[in-house]
Amino acid sequence: MENGKVVSLEDRIPKLKEQRRKKANRRLIFLLLLFFLIIVCVIYFQSPLSHVKKIEITGNHLYTYEDLEKMSGITTETNIWTIKKDQLASKLKDAGGMKSAKVSISIPNTVQIDVKEYRKIAYFEVENEFIPLLENGDMLHDRAMTNSPYDAPIIKDIKSENDTVITKIGEELSKLPASVYNAISEIRYTPKDTDKWHVTVYMNDGNQVLASLSSFSDKMEHYPSIIAQLNTDKKGVIDLEVGSYFKAFDSEGEKKSED
Repeated sequence: MENGKVVSLEDRIPKLKEQRRKKANRRLIFLLLLFFLIIVCVIYFQSPLSHVKKIEITGNHLYTYEDLEKMSGITTETNIWTIKKDQLASKLKDAGGMKSAKVSISIPNTVQIDVKEYRKIAYFEVENEFIPLLENGDMLHDRAMTNSPYDAPIIKDIKSENDTVITKIGEELSKLPASVYNAISEIRYTPKDTDKWHVTVYMNDGNQVLASLSSFSDKMEHYPSIIAQLNTDKKGVIDLEVGSYFKAFDSEGEKKSED
């Protein structure tokens, strides 16, 4: 009944047919849209549209952009959806010299790589090459250079297999304040029978320092105050092994300086 009136079956049939037609049309439209979406996705994944177009790299100092791009293995032929971020981050970190690496993807086709490198603390000289030494004691042999560097101290007269001493030098240098660290030109390993950690340090101001790696950073941080107390323009050797003693290069005597 409709509004108190009896509606015949013949009157209702057209309405039922219309409802079924609309329902069928909606279903058809949905299937067509789904099919179209699938086709678009297939075309996208198979076409250059899904390939990496841009790689953004931040935080790098030891390695150049080109180095890290090559290490990542990503090219313009790489499908952005095939990149496994965690695996790529581990791959970059395992390359050496990096504390961490983070990989993210920005739609539609940009890969972002952010790295945090260990600090380059010195150069290890061996066979006319200068190998970067990091603060954690690792040496980057693949970053060796033949030209004498100027942005970090140079370590000489030590065998590359002496890992313990090399690591110790890296640790001690990383503890120094910038004013002292930047004043160091060279460090030569000069062990003695009484001290396997003995080193001779050549300063940029022309002085030499005799010290032990066992107390290197603790005593070397006082170097500026020691120089200030000497009250002389003469250059010489400052012995920091026991107390603080100064001996000018052209003097036979010694001048004691309180640390």
